[in-house]
Amino acid sequence: MKQKKLIVTLAIALVILITSCAKDDFQETIGVCPIVKATNPISIALEVPLNQVVTVTFNEDMNPSTITQSSFTLTSTSASFGTPILVTGVVTYSGVTATFSPITNLTPNTTYIGKVTSAVKDTKGNALQEDYVWAFSTGATLQPIVITTSPTTNETGVVLNKVLRATFNMPMDATTINATTFTLQQGTTAITGAVTYSGNDAFFTPNSNLIGNTIYTATITIGAKNTAGTPIAVNYVWSFTTGVIIAPKVILTDPINNAANVAVNKVVIATFDMAMDPLTITESTFILKEGATAVMGVVTYSGMIASFTPNNPLLSDATYTATITIGAKNIAGVAIANDYVWNFTTINSSIGPELGMIKQFGAFGGNAGITNQGLNTVINGSIGTTAASTLITGFHDATAIYTETPLNVGNVTNGIFTAPPMPGTAASFAIATQGLSDANAAYISISPASMPGGIDAGAGELGGLTLAPGIYKSASGTFNISNGDLTLDAQGDPNATWVFQTAAGLTVGIACIFR
Repeated sequence: MKQKKLIVTLAIALVILITSCAKDDFQETIGVCPIVKATNPISIALEVPLNQVVTVTFNEDMNPSTITQSSFTLTSTSASFGTPILVTGVVTYSGVTATFSPITNLTPNTTYIGKVTSAVKDTKGNALQEDYVWAFSTGATLQPIVITTSPTTNETGVVLNKVLRATFNMPMDATTINATTFTLQQGTTAITGAVTYSGNDAFFTPNSNLIGNTIYTATITIGAKNTAGTPIAVNYVWSFTTGVIIAPKVILTDPINNAANVAVNKVVIATFDMAMDPLTITESTFILKEGATAVMGVVTYSGMIASFTPNNPLLSDATYTATITIGAKNIAGVAIANDYVWNFTTINSSIGPELGMIKQFGAFGGNAGITNQGLNTVINGSIGTTAASTLITGFHDATAIYTETPLNVGNVTNGIFTAPPMPGTAASFAIATQGLSDANAAYISISPASMPGGIDAGAGELGGLTLAPGIYKSASGTFNISNGDLTLDAQGDPNATWVFQTAAGLTVGIACIFR
């Protein structure tokens, strides 16, 4: 009998232990009763964001049907710390976590009380032993503001391909920076574009260029919020005016239009009157053709100069057409008004090298200066240097005087081209630079490396010789014409060419005779 009585007593004790977690006046039993393991925000948390979502994590799977708006609540204290105010929200459950999502942002500087009641049960029907209650407080409202914009308010002369930027004083919620909250209008017409956000900056990129000489209005609406869910106080609105449309132009080409005898290794060049967008100077906007056949080549852009370098030498004695299309645009996104087209003809294979732009110069200083030391000096052509204009002395052209004195007066009939300062300009510097490039190219094209096999018929002395077309190279490094006339006999060929290669110099004491 004593053994049976002991077994019954143990059974009754076990039933009491198993069912005790359902009674409010018993301690919870680890491993049997559900408990709240963690909350977010944690108890007594401060400076909680106003867009906080409140979560409760349990130690085991719970019965979702017991986790409701009545068993999981959030209340706030009133201004006078009187009757608590119930917060409206949506309660959900997933995994072992219950979530309370307020319908609207929380109030700043307010204490909130979260509560999970003992009506919440696990999947076996075991309930919390008692209501779980904790408190936290929100922080002060940190209002986001727009601190700078580009263009600025009332800015004028804004480029037509402008990307608008608005900079905030704090990180923003990127999902609230969109085409609804960042808008652009011309009058009442909405401008379409793409809105992006990075760092503290919002960007509006119009789908097409803006219209010249036009007022636009940009707006950041109160829908733009910071990462705590706080919106800007009022719509931020600013206006700006675009600049007058000035279409770029091609002002110079090399070869020039209808040029003849152009070298077959020519790099074709177009010079603009303003800076261009390099991304628009490509093989599709700078085209070279021989008849209907497109020439393959590489297009580059530097300064205000576009260059087309053919992949292979051009055909001899052939006519080519070069085109800059209206796809070429300046840095403001304005295209040239019309396709710019010009033609040139390459040299016959028996004709000498093309001098390019350097042939217009009567004197060229390279990257040094040019000084005139005489009265009434006349140069029928141009002079130039890639150095500063101050290194040209004793000359004038139709537009400017370059440090002339009463004893040093030189008239240049076809313009002086130098680097700045004035009267040197970026445009004149570009022409001088091209002249230097063409001079170097011509020199290289007739150098021993390019034209090997030259002979030294007179051991450096050309006087008294009669020479047929060909290549002549001084073995000693110098040529002289000092003991008689040098006669160049073309033998009836109007395109005859002579090339003289010398490492040091040419001394002329008599004369050259051509026949």
